Amino acid sequence: MLNRGETKVQNLLMKTSRFFKKNMGGYLLMLPSLLLFTFFIWLPLLKNVQLSFLDITNYTMEGTFKGFANYQAIFENPLFVRSLFNTLQYIFWSLLIGFMIPIILAVLLSEMVHFKGFFRTGLNIPNFIPGIAATAIWVYFFRSEQNGVLNSILNNLGISQVNWLYSPNWSAIPLIVLTMTWKSAGATMLIYLAALQTIDESYYEAARIEGASAWQRIKLVTFPTIFSNMKTLLILQVIAVFQVFYEPLMLTKQNPYSYSLLQILYKTGIQDMEISKGAAMGVVVSLFLFTLTFVYLKLTNKKERQVRNK
Repeated sequence: MLNRGETKVQNLLMKTSRFFKKNMGGYLLMLPSLLLFTFFIWLPLLKNVQLSFLDITNYTMEGTFKGFANYQAIFENPLFVRSLFNTLQYIFWSLLIGFMIPIILAVLLSEMVHFKGFFRTGLNIPNFIPGIAATAIWVYFFRSEQNGVLNSILNNLGISQVNWLYSPNWSAIPLIVLTMTWKSAGATMLIYLAALQTIDESYYEAARIEGASAWQRIKLVTFPTIFSNMKTLLILQVIAVFQVFYEPLMLTKQNPYSYSLLQILYKTGIQDMEISKGAAMGVVVSLFLFTLTFVYLKLTNKKERQVRNK
């Protein structure tokens, strides 16, 4: 006779066996991706954590254990602290410009009757331009000399030229975010537009019959439909902001007021050969992103549960 404990263990083993038999095909399909993800993501990430606790200043990858000294050193580095502050500015302006503009464009385009295909294609064309080439176009636009496009327009209007990217009167970060938005807004707009086209027109008709204004129709019908897309794209956009590199590098060179985290990481780990400090910076950025994503998903899941329970 089996006692109660042995019976529970046996039942658990049987359930586990049935679960794996039922889902074995799915796990086999996932196996190549999991292996690639492990070798190219998790193993380098763990190696980077290891390097952040060592004293390595060359590519031999051999060094003595230093504990948290590298982390203390990077937070005492004023350029790293400045890049963290700049990142907050990048996030603010990307949410204000880069996050809202695709939504607005998608809503406006969904309301159009004529030339919808023309505008949909035209707005998505910048997305096909390579990133460095697109940034080079804006370098020419923002040149502080008279041959810059914007300064040429100002000169023709009788207005003195502006030092767009190096002026002490304002930050260059909004202009950098504007260039990024110009390139990527079209592709993001198409995602929202695809979601909007799934809305049954009868919902809008019912809202009009009830006397709902245009804003009320957008608030009560449009936004709930694209909310899940907004949540996902918001997190992806914040993660992308932490990966800003070549845009400020090309537009503002070594301007500390627009330095991104990847710029200071590249300067420390590659140019200055302080590999351990660069690894510590990478760990700090990863921890910040993990924490931000975890908190955001917790809050949004809690809100969704509250809505379902009402």
